[in-house]
Amino acid sequence: MTLVKNVIALQKDQDMPENEGEKKTMMKKMMRQIQEEPLDFLSSSTRQQAMITMTQLSHSQPILGVQERFELVNTCVKSVFSLPPVQVMQEKDKAKAEKIQILYDQTLDALQKLLNALFVEDPTPAGLKSILEPLGPWMNSGKAHERARAVNSNVSVLSHTLLTLPLYMPSGFPALGLLLGRLTLRVGDPDENIGREALDGIIILYTILEVQKRARDKKEINKMELYESNKRFLGPYNPVSPCQNILRVIAEFGDFLGPQQVKDLLLASLEGLKGGSEAQGKDSGEMMQLASEVTLSSVLEWYRHRALEVLGDIQEPRAREVALLPISLLASSFMTEVVVALLMCPLPLDSNGAEMWRQLILRKPGCDVQDLLDLLLASLKEKPVSKKGRASIVPLAAASGLCELLSVNSCLGRVRRIYPQLLLALLIQVHYHIGLHLPGCLASRMDIKKNAQPSVFIPVCWVVKVVKTLLLKMGCSYEATLLDDQGGWELMGQAENHHRGVSMLARAMVHYSCQEMCRILYLLIPLLERGDEKHKVTATAFFVELLQMEQVRRIPEEYSLGRMAEGLNHHNPVMKVLSIRGLVILARRTEKTAKVQALIPSMVKGLKNVDGLLVMEAGHNLKTIFKGQDRKLNDSSVYVDMLQVLLPHFSDAREDVRSSCINLYGKVVQKLRSPCTPALEEQLISALVPLLLTMQEGNTKVGQFCVKTLFRCSCFMAWELPKRAYSRKPWDSQQQTVTKICNYLVNTHRDRAFIFLGQSLEYAKNPRASIRKCSVMFIGSLVPFMESIMTEDRLNEVKTALENLRHDPEASVCIYAAQAQDNILANGWRNSWPLSHEDSWVCDPATTHRWSTSCENLPTTHQRRSWIMQALGSWTMSLKQ
Repeated sequence: MTLVKNVIALQKDQDMPENEGEKKTMMKKMMRQIQEEPLDFLSSSTRQQAMITMTQLSHSQPILGVQERFELVNTCVKSVFSLPPVQVMQEKDKAKAEKIQILYDQTLDALQKLLNALFVEDPTPAGLKSILEPLGPWMNSGKAHERARAVNSNVSVLSHTLLTLPLYMPSGFPALGLLLGRLTLRVGDPDENIGREALDGIIILYTILEVQKRARDKKEINKMELYESNKRFLGPYNPVSPCQNILRVIAEFGDFLGPQQVKDLLLASLEGLKGGSEAQGKDSGEMMQLASEVTLSSVLEWYRHRALEVLGDIQEPRAREVALLPISLLASSFMTEVVVALLMCPLPLDSNGAEMWRQLILRKPGCDVQDLLDLLLASLKEKPVSKKGRASIVPLAAASGLCELLSVNSCLGRVRRIYPQLLLALLIQVHYHIGLHLPGCLASRMDIKKNAQPSVFIPVCWVVKVVKTLLLKMGCSYEATLLDDQGGWELMGQAENHHRGVSMLARAMVHYSCQEMCRILYLLIPLLERGDEKHKVTATAFFVELLQMEQVRRIPEEYSLGRMAEGLNHHNPVMKVLSIRGLVILARRTEKTAKVQALIPSMVKGLKNVDGLLVMEAGHNLKTIFKGQDRKLNDSSVYVDMLQVLLPHFSDAREDVRSSCINLYGKVVQKLRSPCTPALEEQLISALVPLLLTMQEGNTKVGQFCVKTLFRCSCFMAWELPKRAYSRKPWDSQQQTVTKICNYLVNTHRDRAFIFLGQSLEYAKNPRASIRKCSVMFIGSLVPFMESIMTEDRLNEVKTALENLRHDPEASVCIYAAQAQDNILANGWRNSWPLSHEDSWVCDPATTHRWSTSCENLPTTHQRRSWIMQALGSWTMSLKQ
């Protein structure tokens, strides 16, 4: 016969009127007697009699308070459940074995009658809870006999509740989630008897809930028939695979569970994991852990669908945030689902969105911060643009969530555990978000004053802000301040300077001996080979600066020197420059110097056709290696290659690039040793005109470097340039100086004259007017000295260039272009130079003099000035067009 049927025999109606003081005094006396009984042996009926007395007292008025009833049940349960198994007690006194068994059965029966009587005394949800709650911890005991007693008492109370409970309890069944969770775990108990009885208790509980539901709907109820029906529906007990019973139970109880019950059910499952670890025997522990795992996964899977179903019906962003706020309080029940939903919130986060992230930590102590961080890290490793080109806000949202999490100081310890991974993931996300415009990230939507203009939300700036916040929270304030002072944060968010910002951060962390550098170093080694190009550039930019650390000696050479050598052949110029930086750092170590120097030719050749800013960066690093080359080089090809790399950047639009490349050119020339090879001579001669013209641009710093470099070239080549060639004074008033320079160049390097002309024509296209002006003056003085070698094609090229320059937006360029034409025409090319109608006066030899190369030496009366008016006229017309 089941407990449901037997419980009728336990019901008694004993009404013993007592005043309040006497009842409480008697109860306390009985409790003291029970507490004085030994917990390791059952030798008398004292416990039994005390509980019988309290059962009789329970029928008297007034009823006990909730706390008093809880203490009473707790005292009795502890005294009975703590006893050893009956067999153990019988072994101690074999002569009284039968008496001990009878006394034990009577004691358990007295306890059960007391629990039932206490429920009859106060048949309310609060009263039932005060009885069931003290039984809970014993159901997760590591001792099988204690679990068996607790399950038996729970099931007995439920049976009694089913038969005596009012048809309808308005506030619902108390602590339903906890009770269901504890009974469910016991279904998977290694002791089959416990598992079978626990399932019976769940069936009774399910019957109680159905009775409540039918009573609410005012339907007729036959409790016993309903119980037998549910027993067939939820059973039978499967001793081979009790997890099948657990899965069925969770699936069927779902409709009876609200958010609070789900939370309680999960907490009960976690309690089972703790209890299972204390169970005796490896197999028992594994079975209990399996039951907990199945229970947890079943609940989460069921509730996940419910949560996503609700969220899926809410499309409006603000309404979605409002819906997520209470759901976020249940994050411990379905952490992944809440985080995924939060990552879909529009950005930037308003106060509600930020609050939801903080709720994951502040409102739920049971929330596993490490799991949350792992989820955020996984999202930060995603690319914001898919292979199909679709933009995703997930990584940016994860960065926003991390920023909010960092504001909770209690989380910082957990953050530090994965600080290196977070830092590198964020830096890579900075690179990904440069120039990226994401949906829903146009401007701040909330928390702005009415009629105020919303500020523009730039994704890359936000990710940079999160990087800075992470550094500050991890105690790297010196590093963050250094980047503030040197503009590192701005560099990090720029496409062409991102690697420089990352390198600056890494250098600062090495300089200030950041505690996490070793972890970052070892984490970076495998990252260098992963991901796409942006991923590799960011990782390499950070890694090369860490090569300064002493711990690098422990790394196999293939991961340091080998990786840097491979980078010299990379198709991305930035990777080449970073590899050069890494090799230069490694060259500081004596054991690596020779190997690095052997790679110098590859370093230099890799810089050909590379942007000037990158060449300047690499040149700064290579300069340190060249300084170490004190020995004379028999092979100067490396220097020749370096000079070839630097020369094209003399005309770069950026002043710092021009000055750096010109200065480094002079440094390299200073390292040259005789004899001079033809290739080296050709290279140095090719630098003459660029240096002479760049010297005239009017920039003091650039001009000084030009003078110094030109002088070094002259010294090495034993050139005898006119002294004024080294002057930075403008050529406007020194036409004779220009003439002497051109005369020297053609006479000394006649076979290079066309190279000089081609360079000057190219510089005449320079965006800086000062360079165009001096180039025109140079052409006007150079061409007359090339009369004997000039070809018709080259002359036509000069004609076209000067004619175009006569329409230059800069007046001085127009004037000197006209003067250059006059100089050339006056030196024998009138017949081959077609003139415009306005210049027909030049064709009358009776009215003109043959112009000498230098008009400065002629009398004032012979200096024709009509070309000035013509040039000014052409310039005026060009401005009107």
